Amino acid sequence: MRLSWRIWLAILLIIISFVLFLIIWETYTIRRDDEVFLFFETLAFLPIEVLLVTIVIDGLLKSKDRQTRLEKMSMVIETFFSETGIELIRQFLRFDKEAGKIRQDLNVAQEWTDGQYRNAKKSLDRYDFGISYDSGDISQLRDFTMQKRQFLLTLLANPNLLEHESFTELLRATFHLIEELVERKDLKSLSAADKIHLAGDMKRAYALLIGEWLDYMLHLKHNYPYLYSLAVRTNPFNPDASAEIR
Repeated sequence: MRLSWRIWLAILLIIISFVLFLIIWETYTIRRDDEVFLFFETLAFLPIEVLLVTIVIDGLLKSKDRQTRLEKMSMVIETFFSETGIELIRQFLRFDKEAGKIRQDLNVAQEWTDGQYRNAKKSLDRYDFGISYDSGDISQLRDFTMQKRQFLLTLLANPNLLEHESFTELLRATFHLIEELVERKDLKSLSAADKIHLAGDMKRAYALLIGEWLDYMLHLKHNYPYLYSLAVRTNPFNPDASAEIR
């Protein structure tokens, strides 16, 4: 197992401190000068102080900085779902011939546990996304995603998302779908092969979107109960969803 540079530095500083202390102790046993001993004892522990300052405190600062970046990243993801993600799920559902099954599996409730979220995400690996090009209104999907194109580009350029590979992959997949749709002049007279190709692009973005939505919902559950309550009531997989409390 490879050790990080911080661990090697800690080991080196501790060894230096130990060696200095041994030398000082040997000198003290010979000269018995308490003032000199105390002075050099302070020097012996100086490497330990350096260790505390450069490693421990630096680690705490970096941990705080990382937490700040994660909070900013969470805000970006929340904005994405508020502005685009939820409606995009609704758009994709119109193309999904198996939508009835996935609606049942993802009918998130207020009392869902972490285990239920994990199971729901695992079930996505077994789910056969039944995306069919002719099942929905492809022109409506193109128009909606085109309206969000600049917004998605802005998100892709956000440095806070660099550490979130799966969400970045979702943005890339969605933007690729937009490009594919824009390049077709007549979406209603495509060949069967081209329809299959576009259905595959939709399926890729759709699958990634659902996975990120589940993570987003779990994040709200743990951190923002009031936002989670609204998100559950407006669940895009629930055909009877309503923001009104009944």
